[in-house]
Amino acid sequence: MLEKTTRVNYLFDFYQMLLTPKQRNYMDLYYLEDYSLGEISETFEVSRQAVYDNIRRTEAMLEDYESKLRLYERFQERQQLIAQLHDSLTDHEQALKLLERLKELD
Repeated sequence: MLEKTTRVNYLFDFYQMLLTPKQRNYMDLYYLEDYSLGEISETFEVSRQAVYDNIRRTEAMLEDYESKLRLYERFQERQQLIAQLHDSLTDHEQALKLLERLKELD
């Protein structure tokens, strides 16, 4: 479950601007603020089932965006390459400084 939550959080970070305000609100409250479905339904005065359905549809949309745009996949690859480069350059102080600057760009 934690792995799914982490993935959805990253996808939300990358693609949230493609969502409607309502979708962003529900996802933010559910995944980032750790609200329950009942708490969200009370906040927006809708049924718990409506919140659940909206979140599930939004998760599917985020996965669809990722399958087409691959922003998260490329982010993971970049992070992996940075880590490998870091490990291979531990003797070169200037290279490490440049690598740290590269990490800060994400």
